[in-house]
Amino acid sequence: MLSIDLTAEDEIVQFNVVLHEKAMALDEVFIAAEKPISVQKDTITFKTKYFANGTEQTVEELLEKIPGLNIDSDGKIKVGNQEIEKLMVDGDDFFEKGYKILSKNMPAYVIDEVEVLKNYSNNHLLKGVEDSDKVALNLKLDESAKRIWFGNIQTSLGNDNFYELKGNLMNFGKKNKYYFLTNLNSIGKDATGDIQNLINPFRLNDPGHIGDHQNANTLINLSATQLDFKKSRTNFNNAELVSLNAIFNPTEKLKIKALGFFNWDETNFYRKTTDVVYANGTDFINIEDYKLRKKANTAFGKIDATYNISEIEMLESTTKFNISAYQDGSNLVFNGLNTTENLNDKNTRFDQSINYTNKFKDKRVLLLTGRLIDENTPQNYSVNQFLFQDLFPDESTANNVKQYSANHMQFVGVNAHLLDRKENENLLELQLGNTFRKDKLNTTFSLYDENLLLENPTGYQNRITYTVNDLYLKSKYILDLNTFKIIGKLDLHQLFNELENNEHSDNQRPFFVNPSLGLDWKINNKNKITSTYSYNTTNVGVLDVYSDYVLTSFRSFSKGTSGFNQLDASSITVNYMFGNWSDRFFANTFFVYTKNHDFLSTQSIVEQNYSQSEKIRIHDRSFFSISSKLDYYFKSISSNLKLDLGYTKSEFKNSVNNSALRQVTSHNYNYGFELRSGFGGVFNYHLGTKWTTSKIETTIANSFTDTISFLDLTFMLSEIVDVQLQSERYYFGSLTSKNEYYFLDFEANYQFVESKIKIGVTGKNLLNTKQFRKYTVSDISTSSIEYRLLPRYILLKLEYRF
Repeated sequence: MLSIDLTAEDEIVQFNVVLHEKAMALDEVFIAAEKPISVQKDTITFKTKYFANGTEQTVEELLEKIPGLNIDSDGKIKVGNQEIEKLMVDGDDFFEKGYKILSKNMPAYVIDEVEVLKNYSNNHLLKGVEDSDKVALNLKLDESAKRIWFGNIQTSLGNDNFYELKGNLMNFGKKNKYYFLTNLNSIGKDATGDIQNLINPFRLNDPGHIGDHQNANTLINLSATQLDFKKSRTNFNNAELVSLNAIFNPTEKLKIKALGFFNWDETNFYRKTTDVVYANGTDFINIEDYKLRKKANTAFGKIDATYNISEIEMLESTTKFNISAYQDGSNLVFNGLNTTENLNDKNTRFDQSINYTNKFKDKRVLLLTGRLIDENTPQNYSVNQFLFQDLFPDESTANNVKQYSANHMQFVGVNAHLLDRKENENLLELQLGNTFRKDKLNTTFSLYDENLLLENPTGYQNRITYTVNDLYLKSKYILDLNTFKIIGKLDLHQLFNELENNEHSDNQRPFFVNPSLGLDWKINNKNKITSTYSYNTTNVGVLDVYSDYVLTSFRSFSKGTSGFNQLDASSITVNYMFGNWSDRFFANTFFVYTKNHDFLSTQSIVEQNYSQSEKIRIHDRSFFSISSKLDYYFKSISSNLKLDLGYTKSEFKNSVNNSALRQVTSHNYNYGFELRSGFGGVFNYHLGTKWTTSKIETTIANSFTDTISFLDLTFMLSEIVDVQLQSERYYFGSLTSKNEYYFLDFEANYQFVESKIKIGVTGKNLLNTKQFRKYTVSDISTSSIEYRLLPRYILLKLEYRF
């Protein structure tokens, strides 16, 4: 090293320097590129900033933009064709199958990553042991949203008393998590999804769970028609929702989840129907002008406790209680006759389950499960008209009818489940258990002259006690041959049925075997085929065995078979999957064929003022369905294309007005596409269309084709201003007039204070379409239906984040 001193007085300084080469080592340099999608074993991670454009307000709106995820019109989240098991936040689950409460309300801006968890196990001790094809989602929060209280509140006010108020308050710490939410609105928005998915979630073949499909039945339901149409456009509501949720970890071994859910809702629904009925020589036209008002109050509480006794033992307890009250009423003009229906019903349900898990060897697990359910569903129904003069000619002074019904259901089940994963990855499963269900169904049908009871007609009263005890042994073996898996199942059931029907008692002791054989073939990393053949015998439920008629609507009666039945069916399913989640092209095709060797159909009497149907056992019915979903990303235009194709064919038989058995065949075709852009600039679009063709064949054939198209445009004018336009077109090919309907929605937001205050304006149904008509067909009628829609409204919005 050379050092020379210089002074300011030196005007010119010149040196000759010779440099010599010398080897030296540089420190390592790491270059890491962040990927939008990363795959690690069974987890696929999506960085949300690469898929969001800033307009997403809720988790549901964010998930719609994640490749491979599909959100149904009712909010159901699917990975491909498969519904997710749960939606978690930083690894913890609040709502199980009722996840729509979370996805429809939780704000999207705090989500950093979305994880798709394949081969998911609800019980962590079963990971690597059970053969699971379940899928779950996990939302990973941004670091800035962890271990602090944060949330948002949004209020919207508009014309004609339209409003929305919603808020979220959250704290996701390491030991404790809290999520409180509320939603009040009159704009037709469903903030809960199907509440039954929260109260009684259904898990198919999940180890450690029994009785998930057990619930008490009701006979009458005054409900709005389910449409292939945005529910928010026909849902005249006034909904109030509060949900309080917390997860505590008092110790390292104990986790407690507490949930309180309260929902109040008042809805109105309006419909006009013209039915042209052609029923074996009885032809007539019925005209209805239907106005329905429903009031529902639901309170639900749940406490989950999980205690990890040791690294290999775990005890789980779940306690649920639900009480719901409904007051429904309709004003109906039926063929010019003013008719009023009133329905008051209540549901109370207590549900307790306990599960013990012992992983006594590395690949061997024993689960012991017990469950108790007690549920009551009383109903009081009345109609202020008497339309049954032909059925009860002796009661000429009757002018109204009433029916009281109640079903009390009790369920008790115990189950022992052994899973043994062999060294060669073969899996043996054995289950031994017993389930007991008892239903008490009482119905009283009465004829009145004003408030004077005239008669409780013979043949229209039921006193049923139906008991089913199922002692079973289930076995399953998976033979793992690397690229092939052969899956064999054999279930043995010994039933003890008892039926007390209007003081007549009968017993039955059927024994049956349900076998199944499956094949999974992983052709290569991009091609996979799964297939299953099964033969199943099922035991009928309480609504299939009662012997006297019950009133099921203001002019309809039905009754069961008056006895026991076991129904046999064979089924074949095949699923082909091409590609992986991180690929530009992904496709999934699903095929199912079911042959019902026995099934329950109806023989009906259909008249203009009433109908009566009785269940009968018939042989041979088939069902066939095939659907394909294709997902392709066009890199050149930064857009994702989804194709959806499907066909369903269903065959059944029935008898109408003393006819011989009629063969009825229905066909349904659906085909459509969506194209969604993922530009990083100012503009994005989402467009698509769907065609649906329906056809019913009896002695004649009726068919029609409907089309739904949409175009959504998003403009990010700056970092603080965004504008969204949503347009829809409905075309009903069966209508000769007024068969096209258009809708236009608008939303604009301005970030007034960055990350804190946002103001905006929303306009719905700007073209002010006030009603729409639709055409449907059945095996005995064609119907033209007109629905009333929510009128045009404008909302001014204010959101505050904290």
